[in-house]
Amino acid sequence: MADEYRAASDDAIAKVVDSLAFNGDGLIGAVAQQFDTGEVLMFAWMDRAAVAETLKTGRVCYWSRSRRKLWRKGERSGQEQRLIELRFDCDSDALLLQVDQKGVACHTGRRSCFFTAFRNGKLETVAEITVDPKTLYGEEEATQAGSS
Repeated sequence: MADEYRAASDDAIAKVVDSLAFNGDGLIGAVAQQFDTGEVLMFAWMDRAAVAETLKTGRVCYWSRSRRKLWRKGERSGQEQRLIELRFDCDSDALLLQVDQKGVACHTGRRSCFFTAFRNGKLETVAEITVDPKTLYGEEEATQAGSS
């Protein structure tokens, strides 16, 4: 586990949020990467409030487009992401979240959401399910859990 997160001040948070280039829907794309291995875990969207909450608490928060509300990673499954470092690209329109992932990142029960590859002219599954989604979300919610 990584060191304890140090919350940013309100002024620092405002400077970061104000420097980002959100799209016309008020969102910015974020890639989550395991901080110590470099493994790419997932992609999701964040709005201003999600970025601010993440920087304030150290617990990664996204914007769910399907539910139209903030989505605190792991709030239902327990598979939380703790922020280690937030980076943004040269255009300020994409985020890289270096995180410490507890358990699996994907609602399908895989460590990473990037489990399908195009190799040798065909699609292949490159990561197996390690946790049954029904144990993470319950029987009915398992199919809806990953909606972003």
